[in-house]
Amino acid sequence: MRFTMKRDGRTFDHATLETIRKMAVQRVREGERPSDVISSFGMHRCTIYGWLKAVRGRGHGLKALAAKPASGRPRTLTAGQEHQVFRWINGRNPMQYGFDFGLWTRQIARDLIAQRFGVTLSLASVGALLARVGLTPQKPLQRAYQRDPEAIAHWQRETYPAIARQAKRDKADIYFWDESGFRADAVQGTTWGAKGQTPVVSVPGQRQGISAASAVSAKGAFWFATYAGGLNGALFVTLLRRMMRGLRKPLHLIVDGLPAHRTRLVRDYVNKLEGKLTLHFLPGYAPDLNPDELVWSHAKRTGNARRPLLKGERLEQRVTAQLADIGSRPSLVRSFFRHPSVAYITNC
Repeated sequence: MRFTMKRDGRTFDHATLETIRKMAVQRVREGERPSDVISSFGMHRCTIYGWLKAVRGRGHGLKALAAKPASGRPRTLTAGQEHQVFRWINGRNPMQYGFDFGLWTRQIARDLIAQRFGVTLSLASVGALLARVGLTPQKPLQRAYQRDPEAIAHWQRETYPAIARQAKRDKADIYFWDESGFRADAVQGTTWGAKGQTPVVSVPGQRQGISAASAVSAKGAFWFATYAGGLNGALFVTLLRRMMRGLRKPLHLIVDGLPAHRTRLVRDYVNKLEGKLTLHFLPGYAPDLNPDELVWSHAKRTGNARRPLLKGERLEQRVTAQLADIGSRPSLVRSFFRHPSVAYITNC
């Protein structure tokens, strides 16, 4: 005895079922027996007779077999209201709407929707709504509350373009300057491990630290120096002297507002150069405007975090070698200027 497994048409999507229905009816019209046709599709023999009956109706034909969209449960909010929810949440925080918590949750979004639209949704429905409009839960970047958005916008739209025009008239180069510190026992990045068991990474027992300063240009040029301890005005002047020795063109140097950058020693040194060096200061609390920050992020993400110091190895040697490697790769240096936060530089 031969057994034939029947297929359940409910496992097919609507478009596939429509195609099967039309093919089956067409084959019957061409002379095949209905039982043979439906058997070839592996479905119950009674199924095809409903399809044949549907197409016999006057003026119906094969279009009677077309898939019909499932009605489903209508959404509570209109498409326009859903887009309004996106605008409320994207780039804003709940405190702007009178809530006492600065991070969005499904509950807060639910309360805001209830206040503004008079509609109460379940938390699951709110989560589905947020996902539908393109909002996902993410760890926010930390930004100092002292940031001045107007000053940042003015820098991007007015101040920096003016610097770029002045540098072009002076036939000068533009560099961005920044400092950073490195530690041998710092672990950057992530690694894999069993769930619930924090991985352990071996680091040198001897604590080593080194500071570094660098300057970077959109043309791919890169300069750096390492030093011990923190930066003061005298050391800043010493580093500037070292950098200026290798430059033939006038230099417009963009720095942050670190006190060491604003001392009288620095001003006197700049004045003595009679226009060969001009300092410009970024808006306060806006490190993301400086592409040199991306250099440090790259160096720390790909340096000691990838391979901790070996026994007897010196951190200063490691950092110096790594920064020298960055300087030897102009294409890498230029890539830092393609980050969205510093796109204003290459747009000028």
